[in-house]
Amino acid sequence: METIEQLTFTVTDLKQSEYCPRIVYYTYCLPLLRPTTFKMQAGAQAHETAPELEKRRSLRAYRLSDGEREFDVWLESAALGLRGRVDMVIARPCELIPVEYKDSPGRGGPGWTLQLAAYGVMLEQTRQTPVERGFIYYIPQRQARQFALTPELKARVPTVTDELRQMVDQERMPPPIGQRARCSACEFRRFCNDV
Repeated sequence: METIEQLTFTVTDLKQSEYCPRIVYYTYCLPLLRPTTFKMQAGAQAHETAPELEKRRSLRAYRLSDGEREFDVWLESAALGLRGRVDMVIARPCELIPVEYKDSPGRGGPGWTLQLAAYGVMLEQTRQTPVERGFIYYIPQRQARQFALTPELKARVPTVTDELRQMVDQERMPPPIGQRARCSACEFRRFCNDV
């Protein structure tokens, strides 16, 4: 059994915490068999085919003329207590660019940018190369959107990780989120008796 100091979160946990921190609470404090929705299955299938299609494309969707692509890159940071697998990294002479594939119609929120920032921080730590931007590649539209990975955004990564660690350590269930529309599609909705 890991102690709270040894507990390693996934980058997906950070992303989920921005959507609803209760998802992370249920995952670590009440280890439940996570329900799988149709939307999750469709997203996983789209993720499987995206790298093969990406290998045949140029970098034009990212507005880049050069760069080497690495797929399915495993990253881990003992200092942050964080691990994850970024879908793609574009390596250029003076920068690294994390790319996440999303089977979504082009929306996204702070969870996705925090996810990119977490990958950026871990890339900087492991490869000592600056990471100042990242991309979300929207699979249905075949379009990429660039996000600036500012120092302020990257500073949120250890802050959110520490907040999650405290929540799990204290086994403190977060209050319900204010945007209850999110609850209608949540796979954990049946566990929340107050929404």
